[in-house]
Amino acid sequence: MDRLLNFFKQIRSKIAFFPSIIALGGLALAFLLIYLESINISSFLIDVAPFLVIDDTDTAKTILSTLIGGLISLTVFSFSMVMVLLNQASSNFSPRVLPGIISDQKHQIVLGLYIATILYNIFILISIEPTENEYQTPGFSVLIGIILTVLCLAAFIYFIHHISQSIQVGNILTAIHARTKSELATIIENQKNKNLDFPSTEHWEAHKINQEGYYYGLLKDDLLELCEKNALKIQIPLHKGQFIIDGTTSFFTEKPIDNNLKHKLEKTMLFSHIELIGENYIYGFRQISEIGIKAMSPGINDPGTALNTIDYLSSLFIDLMQKKDIEYLTDKDSLNWVSQKCPTFSEILYNVMATYRQYCKHDITVMRKLMHMLKTLKLHVIHSDQLNILDKEITQLRQDAKANIMNKRDYEQLETDYFSWS
Repeated sequence: MDRLLNFFKQIRSKIAFFPSIIALGGLALAFLLIYLESINISSFLIDVAPFLVIDDTDTAKTILSTLIGGLISLTVFSFSMVMVLLNQASSNFSPRVLPGIISDQKHQIVLGLYIATILYNIFILISIEPTENEYQTPGFSVLIGIILTVLCLAAFIYFIHHISQSIQVGNILTAIHARTKSELATIIENQKNKNLDFPSTEHWEAHKINQEGYYYGLLKDDLLELCEKNALKIQIPLHKGQFIIDGTTSFFTEKPIDNNLKHKLEKTMLFSHIELIGENYIYGFRQISEIGIKAMSPGINDPGTALNTIDYLSSLFIDLMQKKDIEYLTDKDSLNWVSQKCPTFSEILYNVMATYRQYCKHDITVMRKLMHMLKTLKLHVIHSDQLNILDKEITQLRQDAKANIMNKRDYEQLETDYFSWS
């Protein structure tokens, strides 16, 4: 079941997933209407509601041909707009925001509706046969085609509105922030009241893996089942998003295992040749910080966006401080079988701050905002280690500001209360 869910999650993010399914629905509807026409549904409707049925063959063919041509043009235009959107998002923000835009269900559903309607109209047009039968013309089917086309026009209007909103940086940041915050909340909730007992792994047996790619998770149910069945505890030193090469140590076991069991354990670890966003909160921090840094580049020159990204990062860091540094796979009896490494608060904060300090050290407004963020985080610390980490980052920020902000008055404003004037 875990493998099926993992496969479904991967194909669900593809831009062709929903359009393909909806297109098959349009095809099925066409065959259903062709069958209903074979039992003279149009003949019945002419007697009941003649104004709903088109009973002229030439008129029906003309209408269907016009609808097909128009919808193909509409589809090409919409796909072109998606490509322009992706190019603009990649240039102005970050290439890493593209998976989120591509996997937007609303875009996929609209494109799927277009394709489904085109296929429907094509097959209804093909079903019109030259005959003198008064009721041979699929009048009711043509009416359904017209209705579907009207729905496509309405969907196009919505598509234009939604695509113009989705390219706005505020909406992109809000979506990334909401997704990352949800992922952190799920992890924190799972860690509540969880037993943290786990034996020392100092003398455990190391096992290397013979493949390359990005590690992006586990088949948790399968791995837990193997551990329980073999009374085996495992420690995984990899973290999500890490690129591994052939010969990397992939896990440690508390006792020796045979090659058959090792192979089964390896198959529960998921790797890809491309970075997958998945349910990895680390990408949220990285995407938001990359958008902020890109905004500070001379080509974009948008410090206001950089300030906004720091606001979102502040919110996420407050949540991150509540998360424990190690994640466990636990059975129904609250016994921990697998210990998995994950990036610490210190590592994530340093990576974010080092990037901002490098590219924003000349801008007093952004530096003040970063100082404000660090001081705000100090009000939400969970333990003393986090306080020491924040103090170290504050010291580094002061040093960079002193070395790069030449104006004495500007430097004196670094640690004053931050006032947002945007």
